[in-house]
Amino acid sequence: MTELDVVEDPAAVLATAIEDRLAELQAGGGSPRVALTGGTIANQTYARLGASPRVDWSRVDLWWGDERFVPAGHQDRNDHQAREAFLDRLGVPASRVHTMPAHGCDQSLAEAADEYAATLPESFDLVLLGLGPDGHVASLFPGFAQLDERDRRVAEVFGSPKPPAERISLTFPALNATDAVWFVASGEGKAEAVARALAPEGTVHATPARGVAGRVETRWFLDPAAASLL
Repeated sequence: MTELDVVEDPAAVLATAIEDRLAELQAGGGSPRVALTGGTIANQTYARLGASPRVDWSRVDLWWGDERFVPAGHQDRNDHQAREAFLDRLGVPASRVHTMPAHGCDQSLAEAADEYAATLPESFDLVLLGLGPDGHVASLFPGFAQLDERDRRVAEVFGSPKPPAERISLTFPALNATDAVWFVASGEGKAEAVARALAPEGTVHATPARGVAGRVETRWFLDPAAASLL
């Protein structure tokens, strides 16, 4: 089932939805397994987390959908931005934060991808994804070979259309191993990609976002500008 939430402030609505879902899972005795995304609106969302006392952040395991292969602590890394936005503020234990390998770890990019694959759970409870203007998700870009990967759950990416060029990304087998996939996008610049992702027809190679869906639910958090072509 695909659900659309078209709201003025998708970051605020998504933050509340995340807290509600984590609280629900923890109330059932679970330790939620979440794959985070990066990007401006994602970080705006993360900055709003922490309003619900029902969420025990010491019992939430966090992974990333992709990462820029730059040195640890680099401002371009998604994990660094998440740390600034909420990880440190909410006191999420380091043992619960599963960061991707960084450049300088004496590994090739392929070895780093395989190492991260070994840390992944069998499935996630929630995968969060942004959306690029070209329709890419995580670091799965239109026309790239990683879109056809069916065996490896994490892949190395060279020649990214947006810098930095080297990245690590979950592939469709990992992103789709989840109960829920929640997309978030804002702005007129994302409208065409949103429309292509949700159109009745289209290809994954043209719009990679079409290749990801939750086993139970797929939900889009959009502002009116991003939803303007639907």
